[in-house]
Amino acid sequence: MGEVKVIGHTGSLFCTRIEWALKIKGVEYEYLQEDLMNKSPILLKYNPVHKKVPVVVDGEKPIAESLVILEYIDETWKHNPLLPQDPHERALARFWAKFADDKCLIGAFEAFWKQGEEKEKAIESAVESFAFLEKEIKGKKFFSGEQIGYLDIVMGWIPHWLNVMEEVGGMKLIDAENFPALHEWTQSFIEIPIIKQVLPPRMLSLAANNQ
Repeated sequence: MGEVKVIGHTGSLFCTRIEWALKIKGVEYEYLQEDLMNKSPILLKYNPVHKKVPVVVDGEKPIAESLVILEYIDETWKHNPLLPQDPHERALARFWAKFADDKCLIGAFEAFWKQGEEKEKAIESAVESFAFLEKEIKGKKFFSGEQIGYLDIVMGWIPHWLNVMEEVGGMKLIDAENFPALHEWTQSFIEIPIIKQVLPPRMLSLAANNQ
């Protein structure tokens, strides 16, 4: 197995997912900081289709798209598994990961950018999506059980980046009263040392202030 490189950008929630996974696995890697306004030849070489980060290069084998990369990491380095071993549970984890990205993450961005009546509708829609995650995490310490795993990594933007969107966008999508299980999960997640290692100080500060 060759040297592992991560082509990414500090502050990108999708890139942070990859670093979390590699650190959980104990895989050493080189981080190549990408200038998103002036894309490098190495990014264009290894991701010519989308020209976006993150990209993991294992030896000379490139893998793009964060959810795909997470599965590659889990299948390549078997210790400290991220996905469940049971096929049905694995399928459910993939379902909720896609739901979280397609509905909750995009919904939060729409609520952040829109104004007036459209903003209110976007907030309502996003809150409805987060309600499904509240039901999914209820009664569990982490989405993956007693230890963090694939789904927790995918959802990891919630206790960090969502706070930024809420603060700057003048809105509140998740609170302890209406989403007690999600709120409790965020507090457990942000206290994990590996999670703290790859977060910018601004993210850590906001997460701590929202406990």
